[in-house]
Amino acid sequence: MELHLLIVDDEALARSRLRTLLSDLHAAHPFTVQEATNAVTAMSVLDREPIDVVLLDIHMPGTDGLGLANHLRTLRRPPVVIFITAYAEHAVQAFDLDAVDYLTKPVRADRLREALQKAERRLQTQRSQPQPDSNPAEHLIIQDRGRTERVPLAEVLYFKAELKYVTVRTAVRSYILDGSLSDLETRYPNRFMRIHRNALVARQAVRALEKHYDSEEGDGWAVRLQGLDERLSVSRRQLTSVREAIAASR
Repeated sequence: MELHLLIVDDEALARSRLRTLLSDLHAAHPFTVQEATNAVTAMSVLDREPIDVVLLDIHMPGTDGLGLANHLRTLRRPPVVIFITAYAEHAVQAFDLDAVDYLTKPVRADRLREALQKAERRLQTQRSQPQPDSNPAEHLIIQDRGRTERVPLAEVLYFKAELKYVTVRTAVRSYILDGSLSDLETRYPNRFMRIHRNALVARQAVRALEKHYDSEEGDGWAVRLQGLDERLSVSRRQLTSVREAIAASR
């Protein structure tokens, strides 16, 4: 996929450095590059050319990057936004604006490569689904080892309470969320169901309810989820409601 990129930054040196990093990645990520020094010139470029990805600074004269990103969401064909800024404190606000990634200056080549890969995946999803869900409430914002991750709820298979934290499991990896199962259950009752005092599972991911032996609880039941070999124990208290939920989904 050839990407059409737009760098929006009022600092010439920052734009030059970003172009240098991009040139090193050109073989893996073919692209064209346009530049703009502020929100007004950025919109002029977007009006006359198709842009897939905007590499966007935050602190600029006039309308800042957050304001521009908010406006981009109203476009008929909104580009994917990657924030590139010297200020780490705006990460949560940036992801609330549906940004695909948030890089801090000086940008490393490996992080830029990763961000472009995320952008490609987002664009592929948008093109296969003409009306994507861009509601920020349908994503979790997770602080992970000094980075802010934006995890779509549609990818979450289960939440499991672990001491003071909650493990968030997708098909490809796990995250740690500072929160409670009760809060998640209250916020997303139609998407997740409780199967145990320590676990919620995605209703659409449940594939089977099976007999299961647990070293702590003995003979019992467990659910098998789409895309995972792991099975999750179902408590006796939740067994009836889990059976009813599975039956209702068929």
